[in-house]
Amino acid sequence: MDANYILAVNPGATSTKIAAYHADRFVFLTVIRHDCDDLMRFRRIVDQLDYRKELVLTEVRKNHIPFERVGMIISRGGLVRPIESGVYEVNEEMIRDLREGVSGEHASNLGGLIGAELIREFPRAKAYICDPVVVDELQDVARLSGHPAFRRISIFHALNQKATARTHARSRAEKYEELNLIVAHLGSGISVGAHRRGRVIDVNNALNGEGPFAPERSGTLPTGALARFCFEEAESLQQVNEMIAGKGGLYAYLGHKDAAEMEKAAREGKRKEKLLQEAMAYQTSKEIGAMAAVLEGDVDAILITGGIAYNEDLTACVRKQVDFIAPVFIYPGEDEMQALVMNGSLVLEGSVPAREYSEENMVKGIDLERLG
Repeated sequence: MDANYILAVNPGATSTKIAAYHADRFVFLTVIRHDCDDLMRFRRIVDQLDYRKELVLTEVRKNHIPFERVGMIISRGGLVRPIESGVYEVNEEMIRDLREGVSGEHASNLGGLIGAELIREFPRAKAYICDPVVVDELQDVARLSGHPAFRRISIFHALNQKATARTHARSRAEKYEELNLIVAHLGSGISVGAHRRGRVIDVNNALNGEGPFAPERSGTLPTGALARFCFEEAESLQQVNEMIAGKGGLYAYLGHKDAAEMEKAAREGKRKEKLLQEAMAYQTSKEIGAMAAVLEGDVDAILITGGIAYNEDLTACVRKQVDFIAPVFIYPGEDEMQALVMNGSLVLEGSVPAREYSEENMVKGIDLERLG
């Protein structure tokens, strides 16, 4: 029997998505919502590994997936070291970096770790990650911040941005690698990327400190005021980090992270929520405008995706402000599970080679000292 089942695992902050794929179709697709109290008992995100792994195994058994026919476990990539887009086999170096959180802690770090644990249960499977959030294709000029102590880094919704861009290209009978696109992912964080012929040459750091504010992230803050807050008001580094990501954005303004609740309240005429919704759209539009400049005005389309793209009032505001740049297309939600299995299928059938997570494949960036 062929080992031709693909098991896809996508751990998020409060959910774990699990799917089995076989013969060009999903056998099952499940979203497990985690109670915040269940997660609070774990000191670090990596401590959730066994808890989430057992949930995956339970779903596989419940759906009668034959363990011996699973050939691939592919997961959303986490905060590993900066690498280019692609599928990477999980190895010891990656496991170490995910456990240590070399580029930060995030639920997506659990993806590769879960895969590494699961291959002990699936005798013919190998574990992979695809398009982690640290995909780095920045052009050199985009890496400079304005001070050598601070380097701009690439952290964004790489998996969904790339998948949405490819979906759009196919719908137009074109190739992603031949288009110039601006893709805005609107979720718990907001990332806006400039895609030039298949490479994301500039994008805001959507995790901890750039771009539009989002349900739980503050985005770009006034640096002088932030510095004063750190020295005069903040009680700890943890408090500042949580203010930037986790307890910023809508949470800071409204006391909750529910973008759908903001939308509902705005439609009911509540002025605060309406202003916040307009401000989120306004800041997203400004970031799209910046990426249009990056692409020198040569933009084939603007794509808006992510969960908040279901908010028709917000996307209408964005469209009004940016459709002078290029046609705007809305792709609400995210199709990360389909993206995982699509990339996994190409590797499993031998059409695309898996890449090795190693020092030579890591993106080094620019060394200013060597420039003289």
